Amino acid sequence: MIKIVDAADFSTQRDVETGTEAQRATVLKILKAVKTEGDAAVIRFTEQFDRIKLDTMKVTEEEFVQAVRQIRPEVREAVREAATNIRDYHSRQMRQSWLTTKESGTMLGQLIRPLARVGLYVPGGTAAYPSSVLMNAIPAQVAGVEEIAMVTPPGKDGKINPGVLVTAYELGVKEVYKVGGAQAIAALTYGTETIKPVDKIVGPGNIYVALAKREVFGLVDIDMVAGPSEIVVLADETANPAYVAADLLSQAEHDTMASAVLVTACPQLAEAVRQEVERQLAELPRREIAEASIRDYGAICVVESLEQGLEVVNRLAPEHLELMVKDPMAYIGKVRNAGAIFLGAYSSEPVGDYFAGPNHVLPTNGTARFSSPLNVDDFLKKSSIIAYSREDLLANGRKIVALARQEGLEAHARAIQMRLDNEGE
Repeated sequence: MIKIVDAADFSTQRDVETGTEAQRATVLKILKAVKTEGDAAVIRFTEQFDRIKLDTMKVTEEEFVQAVRQIRPEVREAVREAATNIRDYHSRQMRQSWLTTKESGTMLGQLIRPLARVGLYVPGGTAAYPSSVLMNAIPAQVAGVEEIAMVTPPGKDGKINPGVLVTAYELGVKEVYKVGGAQAIAALTYGTETIKPVDKIVGPGNIYVALAKREVFGLVDIDMVAGPSEIVVLADETANPAYVAADLLSQAEHDTMASAVLVTACPQLAEAVRQEVERQLAELPRREIAEASIRDYGAICVVESLEQGLEVVNRLAPEHLELMVKDPMAYIGKVRNAGAIFLGAYSSEPVGDYFAGPNHVLPTNGTARFSSPLNVDDFLKKSSIIAYSREDLLANGRKIVALARQEGLEAHARAIQMRLDNEGE
């Protein structure tokens, strides 16, 4: 089922769905309707797409209490411990405002402030993701965001997945709405009678959510337009084939378009992993999804050396990279492009997905070449501070005038020249 290919025959290109014209037209229609009609449009589209007639969009306190009753204590405890780890990791990313003073009296600096209000999209559909609440809400809280509004599609019973609600409850996120899809993105962007507009929208969703986020970018900020999940495992002969296969399948079960790739210079490992993937696939509850992913986007790439393997890795720029080699620290310096890097046999990708602390919202489809995991900086904005002294203005004013006139901006030049004429000695 999973292909074994030589490096020379392995293509790093992957076609990822970016939406059809019909899908984009649908999204534009939804955005316009919600902008003009507010709650009425959101409720109408929820009934049309989710088959749910909403009496009220906002989750009530009683619904939170019911969700808490449904969740096993050990799950709630795991959520709390994961939250502690994630908060500790992200707190180390926090930066402070700063000022520097020159002998001339000029002060320069940067004022760093949190965004005021952020919208968090938590997907539903084939699976519910409490971990998405943790990974998106905690960095915003660490940054100091005061208002977090969460939207998530209701299930067939009109309720939110209890694991998602309990996680929000544990984090103190009480503003939760039973709304998903492009209509949720529209509500967060434009605001409705019930939902106040936000400054930024974060969190993954289906193609309609992705297209909606792309359309509203500029009116609000967004984290990224995420594609299907992906993993690359770079492994040598010391790797356990069962571990490698299990980690590949951990991503394949996400989505039929997820990509799982093993890169190795050991043909024996390649064959052993192929057999393990077949064996483990047969036992997976989400077998159909994982099987389609492995068939269409999975591969075992056999290279001549680990150095050549690293070239393949850097071309792929994967969302998740596992270095399952004898001495992973010897290779980490050669990794140029990856969203998250997992070192050694015990750093299985789900450790990062759920518990260790680093964020699991990562760049996909090669965008790790130029972008980073979601982090505290994504919820901060910076303002420059300039307090220029008279001494520096007199010393540098003519240079500023020269630059302004070079650009043909005479009013700029005169704003400085006027001060030179009045203040000059």
